Amino acid sequence: DVQLVESGGGVVQSGGSLRLSCAASGFTFGDYAMGWLRQAPGKKLEWVSSINSRGDTTNYAYAVKGRFTISRDFATNAVFLQMNNLKQEDTAAYYCARARGRAATVSVDEFTYWGQGTQVTVS
Repeated sequence: DVQLVESGGGVVQSGGSLRLSCAASGFTFGDYAMGWLRQAPGKKLEWVSSINSRGDTTNYAYAVKGRFTISRDFATNAVFLQMNNLKQEDTAAYYCARARGRAATVSVDEFTYWGQGTQVTVS
């Protein structure tokens, strides 16, 4: 079974940094693009960032571009999201997600699995 387990969330002041991690298992990691989604209270699930199956192409939502960096480690089947200069509007539950295919998709609808999420609160 596909499993995605996030960690690294927490409470941070505006301007601070956090690094989210995702441990992936149950599928051939190098065959799929991966990404991060987020959902703030009362809002829809939102795409944040994606990385393609080879790890050489990344995409970012406009709201986080220049502040967040996505990466993946094929040796450990892990995905990371480095978040710098955090703002209050970044407060949300963040979900690691596996895409339907290999491309670094920008659509929430193209992600077919996601984890339980990790909470990020920016005060």
